[in-house]
Amino acid sequence: RSTLFPYTTLFRSVKLGELLYTGKTKQIFGTDDPDLIVVHYKDDALAYNGIKRAQIANKGVLNNKISAIIYGMLEKEGFHTHFVRRLSDRDQLCRRKRQIIKLEFIVRNIAAGSMAKRLGLKVGTQLATPVYEITYKNDDLADPIINEHHAVALGLSSYEELAEIHDVVARLNTTLQRIFAQIGVTLVDAKFEFGRTADGTLVVADEISPDTTRLWDTKTLESLDRDRFRKDLGKISEAYEEILNRLSSIA
Repeated sequence: RSTLFPYTTLFRSVKLGELLYTGKTKQIFGTDDPDLIVVHYKDDALAYNGIKRAQIANKGVLNNKISAIIYGMLEKEGFHTHFVRRLSDRDQLCRRKRQIIKLEFIVRNIAAGSMAKRLGLKVGTQLATPVYEITYKNDDLADPIINEHHAVALGLSSYEELAEIHDVVARLNTTLQRIFAQIGVTLVDAKFEFGRTADGTLVVADEISPDTTRLWDTKTLESLDRDRFRKDLGKISEAYEEILNRLSSIA
C-alpha cells in the first residue's frame, strides 16, 4: 500500500503509517497523526467464531459505505463515535482509541440466533423488553457471555463505565430502530463495541453494518444481514447492497 493517501482530511493530506492490527474482517493502520487511524475493510466473511470462512465479493466495500452512513447519522443525533470520514471504497479515517474496552455489548429486540437456541425460543419471538448482553472479547474462549460483575472482577471495566455504556446502548437501539424503520427494515439485534479516545471520551467503535446487526425486511421478514452467510441462504452481496441502497435514500 502507498504511504500517502490521495485524500485529504478537512485540513491536510493523510499519510498512511504502519499496519497496527489485522482482524477478522478489517485491517488497522496508523497515520502521521497519533490520534487518527485508517480502517481498511476486507471481503472476508466469518461465522461461528471463525469456523466458517469465505470471501464475499465487495462485502468490505458495502460494509464500509453502510457503516459510514450510519455513523454519519449517529453523529448528527449527538452520539460520540470513532468515525471521522470515509476515505475510499474500503477505507475510513477514524479516531484512535487509546483505551480499548474488551467487551461486546449486544441488544436484542426479537429472539434470534444464539439467544433463541440458548433459551429455546422460537425465532422471531417479539421480546417484551430489549435484552442486553455482554460478551468478553476473547477469541480463544469464543467470546463468552458474562455479566457486569465478571467484567469488573476481571478488570475489564468499572460499574460506573458500564452504566454509562448501557445508557448509550439503549439510546443506540432506539435510534437505530427508528432509522431502519424509515427504510422498511426491522432491527432484530445488534452488537456494539466501545473505546476511549486520548481525551477520555467514550466512543462507539468498530463498525455498524449487516455484519454486526440482524436486519429483517419488515414486510417479508427476509434476512438482509450476515445470517445469509451463516445459513447458506445465498445472495449475500445483494442483501448488503439492498441495505446500502435503502440507507442512501434517506442519508
